Amino acid sequence: MPKTRKDPVREERIQNEAIVDTYGSEEQALGWYYYLENQIKFPFAARCIASKVVSPLRKGETVEARCLAPEDSCAQDMLVLIRWHGCNVAVPLSQLAAINVDESTLQAIGDWHYWLAQGYCF
Repeated sequence: MPKTRKDPVREERIQNEAIVDTYGSEEQALGWYYYLENQIKFPFAARCIASKVVSPLRKGETVEARCLAPEDSCAQDMLVLIRWHGCNVAVPLSQLAAINVDESTLQAIGDWHYWLAQGYCF
């Protein structure tokens, strides 16, 4: 069951821009990757909104998202590279909220968060 109310405008944008003409999980992951790559302006400041077992970030921590992780690293989840304690680390985009970004970046990250909140997956 979806955790958030369906947003027809967002659903249509995701269908027409992120996962258009995709068949199967691999193509959906690539569709999302290129959609986010084209819409998000890196680098940007972000706040961790949720701790995850696969990430060293703690809720409330602020970081700089530098770029999407390499394409082959994003087959299961959309990851971004951050600089954390002197190391380059890939963390899930779903755990980050952008701070003071342009509308395109805000919308694209919001689309990804929405898609996951609906229970969709690759």
